[in-house]
Amino acid sequence: MRWKPAVALLAVSLLAVVSAQAAEIDALRDKVGDARAEAAALGAQIRSTQERVATAEAEAAAASARERRLSDLLAHGRERAARLAVKVQRAEAQLEAERRRLRRARRALADRLVAIYESGAPSTVSIVLGSGDINELEVRSEYLQRIEEADTRLAARVEEVRNRVRHELKLVAALKARVDAYNEELATARAEIAAVRERAQEAAARLDSLAAERSAALTELKRRIGRWVSEIEAAEAASRAAAEETVGRWLGGPYSIPTYIVMCESGGNYSALNPSSGAGGAYQILPSTWALYGGKGAPQDAPKAEQDRIAAEIWADSGGSAWVCAG
Repeated sequence: MRWKPAVALLAVSLLAVVSAQAAEIDALRDKVGDARAEAAALGAQIRSTQERVATAEAEAAAASARERRLSDLLAHGRERAARLAVKVQRAEAQLEAERRRLRRARRALADRLVAIYESGAPSTVSIVLGSGDINELEVRSEYLQRIEEADTRLAARVEEVRNRVRHELKLVAALKARVDAYNEELATARAEIAAVRERAQEAAARLDSLAAERSAALTELKRRIGRWVSEIEAAEAASRAAAEETVGRWLGGPYSIPTYIVMCESGGNYSALNPSSGAGGAYQILPSTWALYGGKGAPQDAPKAEQDRIAAEIWADSGGSAWVCAG
């Protein structure tokens, strides 16, 4: 006995039960797929951000090293500027002393020139004619020579002091220029330190904020993926439960052999009878086979439990070969 229309009807019913949730499951799977793609993109962005953070950290480390070097330069510069300032003060003091000496020398030279102008310079002839004897002549000649030598030394001293004053002026100017150069270098170093520190701090803060935002977005996305996966699993479980419930209604209870064979043979009717072969019951067991396994009376008249027991024994011995619908 064949019940293929019943099998087809069962398949249609199962399809109706499953298809009601298939669209929802597919939609959830699409969401999961999109979310996973988004998570992969976020992961790539986070890795990129981490690389940028590492670069920023390296730049910050370089900036710190540069800052230490500049700080050392500042300290050294301050010390050197202080030494230069002391040298400038000393040079200015020396310059002032030389200027005073120059003024004194100039006054002495001026006084000497006035005296020569007023009294006149003694000549060799007047000394010779005015000398009473040879001794006086020698004394007067020596005196004249000393005066001339003193005048020469005074003039030379004035020139020397003037040259030293010029030298000290140049030295003071050079020292001041060096002080100005160091002050300018120190100002540049300070500005550079401030700029480097500010850039490093801004970059670190910006990257930390970006990394935190992306990490939070990734965490939320993973949470949503987990929720959707749970919903898919629940929907699939509900779909299976609904299908099993429908099958149960069609079958009227569990069978000892695969359900599709029973549905094909009898449609699950424990009282079914095939007039042509005499096979009966839900499992369409031939009377001879029924008797061989200890069955009493006709198969279709036996209770469900008896039919299930004998069908299970036949299946254990022969498998699906005992039923045409199993082929």
